[in-house]
Amino acid sequence: MSTLLVPRSIRAKIVCLLMVPAVSLMALWAFATVTTARSVSELSQYKEANTTLLKPVDSLVAAVQSERSAALRQLAAPSRERAENQADREKSTDAAVAALRRGVRASSLDADAVGADLARRADVLMTGLDGLGALRKQLRGDDTGWQDAYGAYNGTIVQAFALQGSLSAMHAPETASAARVVVELAWAREMIAREDAVIGAAQVSGRITPGQYLEFAGAAHTQRQLLSATVDDLRTADAAAYRKILTGTAMRDLRSVEDRMRRAGDAGAAGPVAASARWSTPSRDVLQQLAHAQQQASTATADSASTLSFAVLGGSGVAVVLGLVGVVLSLVISVRIGRGLVVELIDLRNSALGLAGRELPRTIARLHAGKPVDLDAVAPLRPHRDDEVGQVGAALVAVHRAAVRAAAERAEVLHGISGVYVNLARRSQALLHRQLALLDTMERRNEDPVELEDLFRLDHLTTRMRRHAESLIILSGAAPGRGWRHPVPLMDVVRAAVAEVEDYDRVEIAEVPHVRLPGVAVADLTHLLAELVENATVFSPPHTKVRVSAERVGSGIALEIEDRGLGMDRTVLTEANRRIEDTERIDLLDSGQLGLFVVNRLAHRLDVRVALRPSVYGGVVAVVLLAGQVAGEAIEEGTERVPDGGTDRETPAGLPRRASAGPRAAAPVEAAPADAARAGAVRVDTARVNTARADATSSAPAPARPPGEQTQLLVQARAHVAAQRIPVSESATVGDRPSSTDRAELPRRVRQAGPAPEQADEAEAYEPVRERTGRTPEEARATMASFRAGWTRGKAARTTPRSQRESENETAVEGESQ
Repeated sequence: MSTLLVPRSIRAKIVCLLMVPAVSLMALWAFATVTTARSVSELSQYKEANTTLLKPVDSLVAAVQSERSAALRQLAAPSRERAENQADREKSTDAAVAALRRGVRASSLDADAVGADLARRADVLMTGLDGLGALRKQLRGDDTGWQDAYGAYNGTIVQAFALQGSLSAMHAPETASAARVVVELAWAREMIAREDAVIGAAQVSGRITPGQYLEFAGAAHTQRQLLSATVDDLRTADAAAYRKILTGTAMRDLRSVEDRMRRAGDAGAAGPVAASARWSTPSRDVLQQLAHAQQQASTATADSASTLSFAVLGGSGVAVVLGLVGVVLSLVISVRIGRGLVVELIDLRNSALGLAGRELPRTIARLHAGKPVDLDAVAPLRPHRDDEVGQVGAALVAVHRAAVRAAAERAEVLHGISGVYVNLARRSQALLHRQLALLDTMERRNEDPVELEDLFRLDHLTTRMRRHAESLIILSGAAPGRGWRHPVPLMDVVRAAVAEVEDYDRVEIAEVPHVRLPGVAVADLTHLLAELVENATVFSPPHTKVRVSAERVGSGIALEIEDRGLGMDRTVLTEANRRIEDTERIDLLDSGQLGLFVVNRLAHRLDVRVALRPSVYGGVVAVVLLAGQVAGEAIEEGTERVPDGGTDRETPAGLPRRASAGPRAAAPVEAAPADAARAGAVRVDTARVNTARADATSSAPAPARPPGEQTQLLVQARAHVAAQRIPVSESATVGDRPSSTDRAELPRRVRQAGPAPEQADEAEAYEPVRERTGRTPEEARATMASFRAGWTRGKAARTTPRSQRESENETAVEGESQ
């Protein structure tokens, strides 16, 4: 079925449902009305046919039977008397034919009303009657035998009975059986007439031929069977009349002759019996009595049809009226029931849609937001009807209350679990801060480069563990402990984020605008960028670089983290962006995508936009748009000085403090060991770089120091410690110590590659620099040049074979001893 024909709305479906029985009732009423009208019309036509056709046919059959009997007697024993009798019978037949023709012409029956079969049989009968004249001429000319004449007359009578059968078929079912019984009784009378024709010819000729005997025996047997089988099917009055005939004297005499003829056994013995039998009077009386009884039965059948037609006409009128009333009542009841059902279902639908689309989401949102919810206020119990629709409405209310109750319980459980996670995470943070302080003490106390390398690695792992603990706090809905009061340069935020990534050495930082970000956004933005940078390094080959850049745009500041990995499928990329943007649907069960959920929470908290898109290098570009309050409060670097004093350590996770002990050293820190330079890139946001690192005896409060500046301070401090604590001769011995691991080594200090003596003196006289609002271009260039030089030396040392390095060290030692 086409979808265009299927009703879609509930109103249309109910209308169709109720219209089906109404239309069916109307169709049945119309069918009954048409059928009743047709029956009335058929009965009316049968009444007319009984008057104009059936009676004339009965008269015709009787006339032809008499003519046949007279013609066969004349043919068996010609005489003048029998010829005159034959002529009289022929005139009677002609009169009957003329009456039939007049009845056919006067009848108003048309072929469509009476059927094609009746019209065809009438035409056949008329054609047979037209052939009687030729048959009579043949009989007078002695050109036809007895058997041919007998068969010709029989054929005409059979045609008349066929027409009678068609007329009886026009009756209604109530009268059709009676009409067929009358026709069968007419056949019984025809069989007796045939017996009369055979016996009459045998009596006048004095003999009977074998053919005549067979015709007589067959007719006798048939008429007995018909009379015994059909009389009981007549109406009571008609059956009584026929039984009277069958038990009468004439019928007993007739049966007596039939029995004697049957006992004779053959034509030779039956001839004398037929010649001496008393037949003419009983046969004539029986034929007359049967004709009279047949006419009465036919008339009664016609009268009953006429009476039934009036009854049907009255009944049909009552049926029409009652059917019309029933149709109207069914329509009214259907409309009332359908309208009430539609109203109830529409109310139920609106209630369900309101529950699913507005009330339940609003309640769940309030529960997620931590607001209290009154169950009786959001899902009140309402009275409903006792029918099925009312029960469904009550079930919806029960489901609503159960859903709200389950959501409230789940929110309580999640709140409790989040509290437990936050508590554990904060405890982990405290332990990690203590671990960082202990590592700082161990680094300052240890002089072995190999041990320092492992300590630096452990230091970096601890920093990453702290970030993961902060991620757990963020996912639990709490705020991390770190925070700054004063603006921090964007470059320092980017460096601090890169320093919290394992593969930080693969990250390249391009040009970054010289702006300071508000201190309240530094910790969250650092964490957000660290998550994105870590994703970029993890999902890209180890030999490729990850590029971080930033620039001002029309709506704020845009940062891009671009990797050159295999990229993401379009569907996966769309799903990742949905996880970042959708703050309503966060499925923490997907443990493989926790970084995206952390980015989601942080971006929502900072009111920044984060999006992933394909890179032209085949990887992924993460775009972070700093807009709104973060970009609005950003200031150009150098337009505002950070006041001295104060503290950034509002919590235990705050950035380290450092005392302002004097001016910054002008010389670049090229004397720093390669491992210290590498460690400086790792540790950019740690509580380990504290006041003891710059001035162990200073107790003055430390000013706020941004994350990026700590990187430079850490490099300089570790260079100063290495210059003071590691003598040149000892460092050679330590540098020769083989590595205890097969992992990639950190850059090592190379003998004779340290600073010049005057630089060493400057390093010994190093004092912590005084707080500034920013670096000069010369200072930044010198710092980066020093860092790059140390880095290059470390890479060269790492790529040089160990045997070659040992030989170079031995040569250097010999040179020093000389």
